[in-house]
Amino acid sequence: MDSESSQQKCVITNELLRKPDHNKGQNGDEDIVAEIMRRCFCPSLITTHTWEEFSFAGHRIKITEATDSYGAVVWPSALVLCYFLETNVKLCNMVDKNVIEIGAGTGLVSIVASLLGAHVISTDLPEVLGNLQYNLLRNTKLKCKHEPQVKALVWGVDLQKNFPRSSYQFDYILAADVVYHHPYLEELLLTFDHLCMDNTTIIWAMRFRLESENSFVDQFKKLFHLEMISDFPSLNITLFKAKRRPKQLQ
Repeated sequence: MDSESSQQKCVITNELLRKPDHNKGQNGDEDIVAEIMRRCFCPSLITTHTWEEFSFAGHRIKITEATDSYGAVVWPSALVLCYFLETNVKLCNMVDKNVIEIGAGTGLVSIVASLLGAHVISTDLPEVLGNLQYNLLRNTKLKCKHEPQVKALVWGVDLQKNFPRSSYQFDYILAADVVYHHPYLEELLLTFDHLCMDNTTIIWAMRFRLESENSFVDQFKKLFHLEMISDFPSLNITLFKAKRRPKQLQ
């Protein structure tokens, strides 16, 4: 994809971030959405590489993007999740916690969790790991208590082989915008189910688009107790917290 097309994609993404719908006065989320979006800084010049800069956890975070993949662009749900982690350190203390991010994409959420003190494993499909590793390294080296790791994770595939429960036990699973119009929603649910222990907390930011997203939430609720933490109507984004249901209630 050429630089002009990449820049156009960047502009479209950021217009979505900065312009809530015309009913925003009725939604009541204008102030907090504006605060979240102030954390994003876009380059003013077109370059051969699409990038954005963000301010979270007391650091300036520079993210390199690639618009030839959904997984290599920073989507609004990631900013919502990062803002929540930064501003709720007592409710969700990341220090020394074992954390996995699924569908990490560019790595922004993993970077923020690492800067907040977590042991992070950042996962995505093999083809986006190069850019993910680059972003994590440039933004966390010599800045974090624990160096984040990058690992391939194909939803629903070889989960016990690649993430055996005896070795991988997580305090938190982080996910931003992993539910959208793709054919792997069943595999995603299997992945949540495998990675989540009884004491694991899922923090999940989701942008609602189509009926398939609502259907996924209904299936998700059969396995997990789902609690809405925050709602951003002008972005169509909801932030959830989830815990595994007792087996007899599933």
